[in-house]
Amino acid sequence: MTARALGGLAREDVLAARARIAGTVVRTPLIRLHTEAPASVWLKLECLQPIGSFKLRGATNAMRRLAAESPERLAAGVYTASAGNMAQGVAWGARELGIPCTVIVPETAPAAKLAAIERLGARIEKRPFDDWWRVIAEHGDPRMSASFIHPFADPDVMAGNATIALEINEDLADVDVVLVPYGGGGLACGIAAGARTVWEEGRGPRVYACEVESAAPLDTALRAGAPVPAAYAPSFVDGIGSKRVSDEMWPLARTLLHGSIVVPVAAVAAAVKLLVERARVVAEGAGAAAVAAALTGRAPGSKIVAIVSGGNIDATKLATILGGGVP
Repeated sequence: MTARALGGLAREDVLAARARIAGTVVRTPLIRLHTEAPASVWLKLECLQPIGSFKLRGATNAMRRLAAESPERLAAGVYTASAGNMAQGVAWGARELGIPCTVIVPETAPAAKLAAIERLGARIEKRPFDDWWRVIAEHGDPRMSASFIHPFADPDVMAGNATIALEINEDLADVDVVLVPYGGGGLACGIAAGARTVWEEGRGPRVYACEVESAAPLDTALRAGAPVPAAYAPSFVDGIGSKRVSDEMWPLARTLLHGSIVVPVAAVAAAVKLLVERARVVAEGAGAAAVAAALTGRAPGSKIVAIVSGGNIDATKLATILGGGVP
């Protein structure tokens, strides 16, 4: 799979994805977050999807296209490698299609997400982090006979994610900046690629990745000029961050994104608390990372959209944060 194939989204691809996912994926609201920040901050609430995450968009688009074009390939079912949210998206889609689903997860996957995967009927297979990441890097596991749905480096997954850009354009066309949590890059690059097709040339928003200090591989790569090993420490912000930027996503990230805004883990916890108190929105760590980045004041522009990518946070961690702590 080439970077050109991954990044070559046309407006028709995004519109086709929106039609394909209709009926399952929610058109999420865009609401104003009232803060003391100098810029106006708007929240794209992907945490309100049926699985509590934007991942339903890409998973649904990829699986429905596969079902329409190659139904015989689905006979053995599907599988993915995910820390939780993409797993739920694929499991949800497999349940709709009536096919088996297996999810390969890292041993550090949070309990709340594992429980949700099991509720959707998927089989869970735990792997050490490096083995789990290898499945992602190699686009599957040769021991598996099912169809692999990549969590981010897939044109159909990215087209599904790009429908977020289409909705933002329809609701707030004069936005200056869109801030997106960066995990594998499928959401950030998908939105950025979608923005290039949706807005008139030169009129679209700048799209920035958002990372945490404990795991910021894109910022590390941008500083080095190439994907290199990055410092990695697990935190409650489990939906983003890795030890290295994917080689196949790197050309897209450096071309489509305007940079990475890195924030402390404590700032993300503060953003989770702020979202509950000011907007009555529950966000997981990754989902609040873009809000934390918006509050730093480092994003240029007076009108900012922060993608609240998910809300699947363990209740005990949320309780700790609401009490003023950091899990």
